[in-house]
Amino acid sequence: MSISQFFKQIDFSPRSIKEYVLILVGAFIQALSLRLFLVPAQLVSGGISGAGQLLNYVFNTPIGLVVVLGNIPLFFLGWRYLGGPRFAARTMLSILSFSVFTDLLIYLTGTSPITDDIVLNTLYGGITLGVGLGIVYLGRGTSGGTDILGRILNRNFGISISMAYLITDSLVVLLAGFVFGWERALYGLILIYVSGVAADMVSQGYNFTKATYIITVKQDEVINAIQTQLERGVTIIPVKGGYSQQEKSMLFCVVSSAEVTRLKTLVHDIDPGAFMVVGQVSETLGEGFKPLKED
Repeated sequence: MSISQFFKQIDFSPRSIKEYVLILVGAFIQALSLRLFLVPAQLVSGGISGAGQLLNYVFNTPIGLVVVLGNIPLFFLGWRYLGGPRFAARTMLSILSFSVFTDLLIYLTGTSPITDDIVLNTLYGGITLGVGLGIVYLGRGTSGGTDILGRILNRNFGISISMAYLITDSLVVLLAGFVFGWERALYGLILIYVSGVAADMVSQGYNFTKATYIITVKQDEVINAIQTQLERGVTIIPVKGGYSQQEKSMLFCVVSSAEVTRLKTLVHDIDPGAFMVVGQVSETLGEGFKPLKED
């Protein structure tokens, strides 16, 4: 695919432009968190940006540059396995904007920490990092790096996305233990948890899987969109209207918290008159989530 063909497939509708703005705002907040709290306190949150912090400390390599270079192979893997142009546009915007903001903000924030208290840096760093990531999710974007690798591991090896995040982030935090010391590595684990909670609170409110029930007259189109764009399974349940007594079909689909916004947008675009219920689920077992196995 040529560059011109790629740009022709990018959606520049008013809603998409709003989502691009959300991604830019979210990337800026993440970069601000990195410069104000994480880097001065030598705290690593995992992922490619965490690896960038380590290389910056050891070799003085620009963090933003490392983020871009580290995401290049993952970006092409994501292009191949996670949706082509639809995946690429928002992911590219998120990665590039975060990288640029990270390397430019040092000229505004400097290198002096706001506070020397490691606990405050952990909490405020985790909260602001999570808020930024949650805003990126609202823009239907990803943070690249861990997000891409997690989804690929989930799709090709049956590893749940949450477990994939834990594996990739823990490896970076483990390396941080050797570089910054084990006390800061332990605080890094707390930071990862806090940022995850904050991201889910911003994007959906709680850190739970969501069960969705959809009644629509455009059943086949909704199913196709969910399967191709979210890569989630759909169950068709026969139902009967209590008032109309009409036989209908209800669609049942379980998604992650970060995917609910995308699902609501997909359903609305296809059938604005659809009826949809979103509920919290404390645990989901099976393909695409936590493996189903005996205790």
